[in-house]
Amino acid sequence: MKIIHLSDLHIGLKWFNRSMLDDQIYILKQISGIIEENKPDAVVIAGDIYDKAMPSAEAVKVFDEFISGLSAKVPDTEIMVISGNHDNAQRINVFRRILSGHRIHMIGTPPKSPSDHIEKITLRDSYGNVNFYLLPFIKPSMVRLIVNNEENNVSYNEAVHAVIEREDINTDERNVIVSHQFYLPCGQSPKDVERMDSERVTVGNIDAVYADVLEKFDYAALGHIHKPSAAGNENFRYCGTPLACSISEAGQQKGVIMVELGGKGNVKTTVIPLKPLREVRIIKGTLEEVLSQGSDDYVSVVVTDSQKHTDISASISEAFPNLLEIRRKVRQTSKNSKQYSADNGMNVFELCRYFLQDSNESENKILRDVINHIQEDDYETY
Repeated sequence: MKIIHLSDLHIGLKWFNRSMLDDQIYILKQISGIIEENKPDAVVIAGDIYDKAMPSAEAVKVFDEFISGLSAKVPDTEIMVISGNHDNAQRINVFRRILSGHRIHMIGTPPKSPSDHIEKITLRDSYGNVNFYLLPFIKPSMVRLIVNNEENNVSYNEAVHAVIEREDINTDERNVIVSHQFYLPCGQSPKDVERMDSERVTVGNIDAVYADVLEKFDYAALGHIHKPSAAGNENFRYCGTPLACSISEAGQQKGVIMVELGGKGNVKTTVIPLKPLREVRIIKGTLEEVLSQGSDDYVSVVVTDSQKHTDISASISEAFPNLLEIRRKVRQTSKNSKQYSADNGMNVFELCRYFLQDSNESENKILRDVINHIQEDDYETY
């Protein structure tokens, strides 16, 4: 059985107040061509369809045309979509039953009551059944009835484990899970996992889920982490974003994953590379060196010379029509001085602590809770 795995489309993303829709339309057409050429049995999209819970009409139209086009070009392919933490779960869930009759499965909401279960789609080939478990993004508050915790104080790890472990999974058959969470390989610290600036990272990494819960599955089609990577096991894959969504992703080779399932235990994965309309690049050097590299790419310019120049912004903008930002590499005047900016990797929590100076552990806990609560509200899925 052949599967194409993609995720984190973030349609409608605005970057440095610049709409990325043209770039997204370009890359979705490329993905559509890959799917049409390979004619997979299933296409799975592992969450974060949109960048905002309330996407613009233009963003909705782009996704509608992408899915409608796939349905027309590969009518025998099952299309499976789950919501991510950036999506509005109820909106993704609209017309769920009607669409399923047309081989399109839009699963927005996870199981919420003891009688609910993870949406399961079973396909069949010459080796037997392949069971797809479609699990949208979960916050502990969504599944409190399943974990029997009205006080809502269970962790993300406990919540996701409870939802998956209650399923009756036949390990003699081939099983695939499609999920959108931060899965942490057992034995690793969250600090060992490289995160991109475009990802929403919780303070204290409270959203981490141990990846041992995936071990009953032959393949895990994961979304949420923007850099292509594995969650410990090479068959538990984050395909990453199809386009760079932050400067920290400059130079990354993006792609979609083609998964081929043979008999039980036989899994082959192949990354099919994508070529964006414009690359994302970081260009460093003196003003003269920078200007000599003019291009239409998205660029972050770092000027390193100490000489003062007049109208530096205009000259750089002329050389780079898709300029994202201009920064100067500032020489520190004291060995004890420290520049507090995005350059040194400080997150919101660390910046707040720096300005508070002498906060104690109790105050730090309150600060973590406040920041995480605000971040969740920004992308509320209900």
